[in-house]
Amino acid sequence: MTMVNIKFDHGQRSCQTGVMKPAVQQRTLKTRARLLGAAEEVVQAHGFEALRVDQVVSLAGVAKGTFFAHFTDKDALMSQLIGARINAALDRIEAQPTPVDVDEIVQTLVPLMALMTHERYVFDVILRHSGAALVEDVGPIAETFGRFLTVIEGWLAGAPVRQDVPVAVLAEGVQAFFIQAIALHFCALHSDVVMDARLTPWLRAWLVPQGT
Repeated sequence: MTMVNIKFDHGQRSCQTGVMKPAVQQRTLKTRARLLGAAEEVVQAHGFEALRVDQVVSLAGVAKGTFFAHFTDKDALMSQLIGARINAALDRIEAQPTPVDVDEIVQTLVPLMALMTHERYVFDVILRHSGAALVEDVGPIAETFGRFLTVIEGWLAGAPVRQDVPVAVLAEGVQAFFIQAIALHFCALHSDVVMDARLTPWLRAWLVPQGT
């Protein structure tokens, strides 16, 4: 009897846990959504860099400890907001006709450049979160870097570009030049050249076959 009671009690606790777990998860998701929504309001009013955690928790109506239960720091929160914006920009880019040459590639990427250079802080967060030491650390910004490469590869597949380098490597080069053009935008010694004007000759040298 004792063994049966123990099994029954254990099963009852498991059953109760199974009932409660979805409710706990739902509350957690709602709290996270409130924090993200509050952060969006603060960003709209004051910008990314000016956002403070105290503003977010006050607007969301939660304790500061609740914020840190969801995000390790302000940058982790910003990576969510910025990653979502990059994804939205990539959605718009993919909805456009496929660019057929370097000039069209650059012009299609201009809105993404503008987003990533909206504030120096935004670009800094993007760089800090563009990679991850562990697979489980991959966040929304790192995922957009992978998506960016997929988009570029799709453009270059079958395009009149150099054939001595695999398309995947060509796409990585485009991404590297893209980031470099943005980085120089924030450099006082090079900021006199607009980003698309800087990027165009680099991509032409990288993508166009010699002699054409």
